[in-house]
Amino acid sequence: MKALLLQGPGEVSQMRVGEAVKPSPQPGEVLVRIMATALNPVDYKTGNQGNPHWSYPHILGLDSAGIVEEIGAGVNHISVGDRVVCHLDLTQKGGYAEYGVTSAHTVSVIPEGISFQDAAALPCAGYTAYQALFHKMHVSSGQNILIHAGAGGVGGFAIQLAKAAGLTVLTTASAPKHEYVQSLGADYAIDYQQEDFVQRTLEITDGLGVHYVLDTVGRDNATRSLKALAFNGQISFIAGPPSINEAISFAHPLSFHSIALGSVHASGNLAEQRKLAQMGDHMLSMLQEGKITSTLSSTITLDEVPAALTDIATRHVTGKIVAMLG
Repeated sequence: MKALLLQGPGEVSQMRVGEAVKPSPQPGEVLVRIMATALNPVDYKTGNQGNPHWSYPHILGLDSAGIVEEIGAGVNHISVGDRVVCHLDLTQKGGYAEYGVTSAHTVSVIPEGISFQDAAALPCAGYTAYQALFHKMHVSSGQNILIHAGAGGVGGFAIQLAKAAGLTVLTTASAPKHEYVQSLGADYAIDYQQEDFVQRTLEITDGLGVHYVLDTVGRDNATRSLKALAFNGQISFIAGPPSINEAISFAHPLSFHSIALGSVHASGNLAEQRKLAQMGDHMLSMLQEGKITSTLSSTITLDEVPAALTDIATRHVTGKIVAMLG
């Protein structure tokens, strides 16, 4: 089969399309003829670092949509011919290929009217945002949230999900991207390059701070964000934890939530793994009903993936990029 091949750690920019062995589904798995795979920052990060579970050449790509071509033993809720979307196992061969396999209990069937590219744009960024808001922080209507990097993948979905849940949404973004984040539903856009986001957040909330923060930037930003949280506030983080010990205070108690979506595949916890499908089902339904958008910004070919991942690494890409294979 045709695949985009990573020859070794640190060689993401040198990936080239070549031939790879077509996989076969094991019991409990499905073989998917991949039509679209979304690009994510985790692709270049893990590709450059390497992974002890990989053999080379390796195939990157975590979020794929396509058509079920074969089912493994014991699979009875998914059928050959179903259109599905999945968040693949980081330790296995990925979705920048014509075919991929994944566990059947983690896939979602794509409703009619939703394209492969829109479906593929959802999992990594969308499920991460969903998990942070609803499985960890349990956000409530009428409260407020500060979402960092609202023009990015996770941030863009988080804005939409939070707004749909009835929250007031503050987000950080560079000035040229304010119109975009506001189109997603942000009530307040803070120019992190020109404004102190903590000071601005406190101004907007009359000095009380926000109920929730979703940090997608890094440890230092997460630590600084603690100052923007209200009494009993909560923070979820995906790019490194804040300095938690120093922030624990009787006078200003906070709650901390680590988000690591992809590690669930190796957890052995079937109930948690099934949540991938549950989140996918809900988000696909919201997409079908027009309650959210896929934030798809462009589609590219498999050959164009390395250059696009280099662009994503600069953190200046807006929305989601999807590689089309079918």
